[in-house]
Parts: sequence; C-alpha cells; structure tokens
Amino acid sequence: MERAPQELRTFFITTVAANRRRLFQTDANANLFLQLLNEDRARGRYQIHAFVLMPDHVHLILTPAPGVSIEKALQYIKGGFSFRLKSKMPVWEKSFTLRRIEDPRDYDSHRDYIHANPVRAHLCELAEHFSWSSANPAFNVDPEPDHLRA
Repeated sequence: MERAPQELRTFFITTVAANRRRLFQTDANANLFLQLLNEDRARGRYQIHAFVLMPDHVHLILTPAPGVSIEKALQYIKGGFSFRLKSKMPVWEKSFTLRRIEDPRDYDSHRDYIHANPVRAHLCELAEHFSWSSANPAFNVDPEPDHLRA
C-alpha cells in the first residue's frame, strides 16, 4: 500500500489514560513518558512538534517518519510507555483520536490549543510555566514541517 505524501502526515493526537487515571500527575511518570518520546525521536520514528501531558491525557502534534504509519507511531508511544511503566493495571484507553493538520493556520491553532490546555484546566497561569508542555522553554521539539510554516 502506498503511503500518503509526507506533507499530509502531520497529526493532532489525543490519547487518554485508562479510566482517566491521573498517570502524569507524578513527575516520575511524566519524565518516563518524555524520555520515551525523546528516544523515539532520536531513533527517527517520528517528530514531535508540540505536546502537553495533562494529568490523565496527552495531546501531541506528531509527524511519523517516512515508512512509519500513524498507528505504528502510536504503538511506539503507548506500547513503549506501558512496557516501561510496568503497571499491573491498564495504562491507556484502547483508542486515540487524531486529526490531520491541513495548513499553517490549522497547525498554529492546534499548537495554541495544546499549550493553553493546562491554563484552561487551572494547572498554571502561563503556558510556559507548565512543567510538562512544549510551551515550556526547557523542552526542545521538532520545528513545524516546511509545508506548515506560515
């Protein structure tokens, strides 16, 4: 099966912890998740353009590597984190939601939504102060794909 052109393969993704468990309320779990993302990025599995770890769910803007399906990229993330967490309880809801990013305005809108999420949830006053978001200058993410630059 022929894969869609790379410029059509950037997605806004939401995945939720099983039973809305507050997995990312602890620094250890959040650090473990971010370590996984960084290792997968270094392996060239996908690019992460924006993210936020909310207590019970994750939002990402992600571009799978050429030759990696979006389903496989999410398997790396969800399966990899579950394996590392070694929880006896279910870790993730079985599904995830995704929406293809269509143009620069769509990209900016979804990135802004991700960064504002902890502010809307009253977890911080300014997005850049939230510890587990790409809005925080402590984190490096991949630049937006060329075709999504305004």
